[in-house]
Order: sequence, then structure tokens, then C-alpha cells
Amino acid sequence: MEMAAGGRARRRFMERLSLSGLGGLGMGAMSALGATPVQAATGSEVRQWDGETDLLVMGSGAAGMAAAIEGARQGLEVTVLEKFQLAGGSSSLSGGVCYMGGGTPLQKALGFDDSVENMYHYLVAAAGVHAEPARIQLYCEGSLAHFDWLNELGVRYATRFSSDKELSHGADSLYYSGGEQTWPFREQAKPAPRGHVPPAHNQTGGRELMKLMHAAAARLGVKVQLRMSAEQLIRASDGRVIGLVVEDAAGQRLNLRARRGVVLAAGGFIHNRPMLQRYAPELASSQPAWGRAGDLGMGILMGLGAGGNLLRMDHGFAVLPLYPSEEVLKGVVVNRFGQRFINEDAYYGGMGHAWLFQQQGHGFLVVDGDSDYPGPDYRFTLAAEAASIEALETALKLPPGALVNTVGYYNQHAARGEDPQFRKQTKYLATLTKPPFKAYDLTVGKAFCTVHTFGGLEIDLDGRVLDGWGSAIPGLYAAGRTSASLPVAPYLASGLSIGDGTFFGRRAGAHAAGKGA
Repeated sequence: MEMAAGGRARRRFMERLSLSGLGGLGMGAMSALGATPVQAATGSEVRQWDGETDLLVMGSGAAGMAAAIEGARQGLEVTVLEKFQLAGGSSSLSGGVCYMGGGTPLQKALGFDDSVENMYHYLVAAAGVHAEPARIQLYCEGSLAHFDWLNELGVRYATRFSSDKELSHGADSLYYSGGEQTWPFREQAKPAPRGHVPPAHNQTGGRELMKLMHAAAARLGVKVQLRMSAEQLIRASDGRVIGLVVEDAAGQRLNLRARRGVVLAAGGFIHNRPMLQRYAPELASSQPAWGRAGDLGMGILMGLGAGGNLLRMDHGFAVLPLYPSEEVLKGVVVNRFGQRFINEDAYYGGMGHAWLFQQQGHGFLVVDGDSDYPGPDYRFTLAAEAASIEALETALKLPPGALVNTVGYYNQHAARGEDPQFRKQTKYLATLTKPPFKAYDLTVGKAFCTVHTFGGLEIDLDGRVLDGWGSAIPGLYAAGRTSASLPVAPYLASGLSIGDGTFFGRRAGAHAAGKGA
């Protein structure tokens, strides 16, 4: 009963993430936000400048702070604007994982052999038709330098590897954070653990990462202004972005000038219902939404209103966390027709994508007496329980013989340590023969599947926002989930979002200073 109560509490907490850091923004204001582009103001409308700096950054998460830090390191005066009273953005809620490889010092210290080529081949294979080879290559080739950059900021990694099939609750700093060990990717690139996490208990590495990034920014003289809401870009007559219209805590409108540019790093749009329904209806159907309340799409709408192009707006991650316990991965996941559709040991982002986008959010996790959860679980409700697979099939109202045939075929080959259909890892193969047999409900809206957006403004390799003709908009940059960059659907690995945001955020800050990262 303690597990059940704790699970319900955790689920309620996750479902209320949208309420964290609300500050002065009421729910009415959130619901009123729409999907209409925010037209940029023109410089001629500005009667006076209320302040100025070299680089203005909208958002205080990992991407925005990376841009700010790199800009300051290159000699720029930088101001970061945060809408709420608490800095850190969604990055501070995350596990703090940064996806890095190619032979980092941590990988080598723990005895893992990796190369830039292996990292590249995995990311290209996992991204599939949405892969941007040039962007992926740049990221992989710069991974070791990015590790050093984080280290210079004060980020330290413990020389401890976790074999858990998810982010460890202990203070381990390296783990397999994606589908590197699962089929088909293990046959396309040599697996290596690339999830790098600052040592922190109970998956609070994001909080530790943001503390270190904000401390580093403060040492460099970066100004972080809280409860300053960016409302509108300001463009000169030649189209260059030269500043922002902002609103302070008292509701006063101010015009801030940016001599070298503006970086939009205000997160995605998971909490903007009209945008979700227009651009990513599959994500709108699931819950809970993952991210701080600032993920309202405002940076995207502002960039769109300045002529920016949108890319992959329907993409996002859908994390369907069957594990822990890993024992349940010995069961089978079937769709509404009683058929398997994916290897159960898939990375939970891949599982969620296949379930939500390809199976319309319907299905069941079928387990037996040896592969069941150890107790009641907050993520999934029990759909049916029976003494035989035949009876379970009937209780679920599946097509006659469908589940019987699926489990029979699976058992036949699992007994020999084989999985011809989806090549699940041998350690997760076991026959389903011990009653009671249970089916957990994976229906969208009932199953716990946290979602976040990946679509946003199209950017080049220096973080410059591109217009519909592929030309960079002078003075305008985007990073993190305000941009459409490395993360695509299905999500490739935990840590790629923070890795992408910090890596290309750095490049945006450096480019604004007139230098390469």
C-alpha cells in the first residue's frame, strides 16, 4: 500500500509540473495564449530605449544560459530575461543528462571504448528520415570539446557507471541513455554509454547542472533578470532584430536594445493548448505535459512573427516508461489487435513513439506471474486478469485467437532464447506460462506517458533563425526547444535535448560575438 500511495503522489506531482514556477502568470493568461504569430515591432515605433546590452537572451534554461555564457566569454555584455520568479527553465526539472561521446574522459575512465564515428552512426540511424547529417556530424565531432566546456564551468562527473535501464536514482554519472543496446541499433553502431549526469540522488541532476551554469554566468558578469516577460521582437527597417519589448513584474512595458542580437531560448510549447492542437495533436492527447510553465511557445511565435520558418512542429517525445521494474520487459506489448509491434526492451522514448504515433495510443502490456510488477504501479491500471491467455484475450475483447497466437509464437521462440520478430535482448526473454496473466491498460489518457515538444524555429549550424527562403534573419538566434534541431521523433536518447541546447546555444552566443564556438 505504501508503494501505491507513493506512486499516486508521484503521478499527481508530474501532472502538476505545469504549475511550478507560475509566478504572476495566472491560468487564465495561460489559456488565453494562442497559436497566432507575434508580429515584430519596427524600430521606428520605438520612442525611447529603456535599456541596452550587447546580447539579450530570452529564457534561463540550459540553452539560454549556454548562449549567455559563451557570449560573455567572448566579451559581450549579456542580459538574460526570465518570465518567472525562478530561474532554470525546464532544464532544472530534468535529470541533467547531457549526451556526449566519442571517447570522453569519463567513458575512458570507466573502460568504455567509443568513437565519433560510432556516435554519429547511432544518431543518424536513430533519427531515420529526419536525420540532419551535417548537424549530427558537427555535434559528434565537437562532443569532447563540449565535455571540456562543461568541466570548465564546474560540472564534475563521478567515475561511476549505472547499468540500470534508466537514469539512476543514485549518484552515478554514466549510463546507456538511449537505444544503443537494442535492435536494430546495436547492429548499426557499436554500443557505448553516452548519458553523462552530474552526480545527484533521485534524478535531480538538472537542478545541479543549472546551479553550476548560473554560477558560471554570474562570474562572467551575465545579468539574469527575473519576472521579465519578453513580449515582442523589435526589427530595424533593414530587417535586423535589434531588441525586445518586455513587460516587468509591475506590468510596465519596456524597450530593450540588443546591439549584437537576441537569442530565443524560451523552451517549447507543451503548455500552449491551441498550439498543440494545431501542430501536434497526438501530443495534445497524452498526459502529463513535461516542462515548466514557461513552455508556452512564446519564443517560437515571436520568431514566426519576425519571418522565421517552422520545422517539425508535430515532433516531440512521448515517454512510455514500462520500466522499472525491468522484469516486466519479459512480457509482451500488444496493440488493440493483440499483435506485438515493437521490442519491449526499446528505449522508453522509442516505445512511447511507436505506441502514440503508430498505434494511436492503444495497447496492453501482457505479463505473467513471473514478469509482473512487484506491487500496484502508479503508471498503469490493470485492464484484466485471468488464469489463462485464452481467458485474458476474451476479457480484453481482442480478435479471437489473436493474443493466443501472439503469446504462443513468442513462447515458442523465447524458450530457445530467440525473438525472430523484434530481437529483444536475451536477458529479457522468458516464456509467459505462469498464472495469473495480467494486461495493463496502455490507452492514451489512461496510461502515464509524459510528453514534450521538439518542433520550433529552423536554425542553421550557428543557431541563426532562418526564414522561409533559407536565409538567416540578422540578429536573431534560437536554441533549445524553441528551435528545431537535433531531437526528433522518435526521441533518440535522454540527454540529447540538453546536449543540443547547450552545444548550439554556445554557437549562437559565439556567433553573436563575431566568433566561432
